[in-house]
Amino acid sequence: MSVFNTPKFQKPGFRLALVASTLAIIVVLLGTFTRLVDAGLGCPDWPGCYGQLLWVNSADEISQAEALYPGNPVEVDKAGLEMIHRFLAGALGLIIVCLAVISWRQRDNENTPFRLPTLILFLVAWQILFGMWTVTLKLWPQVVTIHMLGGVVTFSLLWLLTLRLDDQRWKMPAEIISSLTQIKPWVIIAIVITGLQMLLGAWTSSNYAAFACPDFPTCQNQWWPEMDLRNGFNILQSIGPNYLGGVLESDARVAIHVIHRLGALVTSLYLLTLCCRLFTVKDRRARRMALIIFTVLFMQLAFAVGNVELMAPLITAIIHTTGSIVLLLTLVTLATKVWTAKQEYQRLES
Repeated sequence: MSVFNTPKFQKPGFRLALVASTLAIIVVLLGTFTRLVDAGLGCPDWPGCYGQLLWVNSADEISQAEALYPGNPVEVDKAGLEMIHRFLAGALGLIIVCLAVISWRQRDNENTPFRLPTLILFLVAWQILFGMWTVTLKLWPQVVTIHMLGGVVTFSLLWLLTLRLDDQRWKMPAEIISSLTQIKPWVIIAIVITGLQMLLGAWTSSNYAAFACPDFPTCQNQWWPEMDLRNGFNILQSIGPNYLGGVLESDARVAIHVIHRLGALVTSLYLLTLCCRLFTVKDRRARRMALIIFTVLFMQLAFAVGNVELMAPLITAIIHTTGSIVLLLTLVTLATKVWTAKQEYQRLES
């Protein structure tokens, strides 16, 4: 079975939407990598880097840059990484503008998404602002978390647009569609819970709380360690200090980490329940989706434990983030297929 529909049934803009979805995931993963190597402030200004369009490289440029920003010594590798991330994000923004234009031109065509590309374009405009504030507010956790969440929503909506433009629908008997209809609320709640868990993950990352619990399943050799929930989830942190590396005390970071673990437990139990519900549907495609969700969830939990046991090495952390992306995109795919499924009519024999 082909992953996508045959080209003659695809709507205008499908290939561009697929490219945008892929690029959006790359931008999110590159942003994660940038944070993990502490390159979030590789360029202390925005949109340029040390007052230049490109990152500084030569000895003279480095000298001028450090004179212009005396409190921010130049690290060429980090500056280059940050600018590559910005350029790719800018390219993604241009592609989304093109998708919006295509949708406006095709707005009279039946079943062609029109509002969705406009919504994505609006979201990206805000993403640009939060990208700027991430730098100018020196990695203020609230802004960083919202920026990360915006990236998650962006690639999810782009993938939804890709599936809508592909227009490959499940065809099945009426009784199977009736079974899928009963699962619709479960799918929506699964997407919401997974999104909230990714939000907790973003808050954990932006406050540098990944190392707060060096053991598993306990935290600091306790099932319920001393925590400071109030400061750990204080969204009214002051603006001003440089948040690179985090400024919270240990108990506050422990609180963030433990709540993230509890969120993972709730998410896992719910998704396993959803898988069981999907297996009750007498359709191989629904059961295949359940198997994919279960497999991705299992791998995600394995790498989450690896993050702790191995003190979150770079490759493990990237894979853990990738697993979250795949899990969310799988749920978006499931939702799209369930909502667009249509009845299969069988020819009556005379």
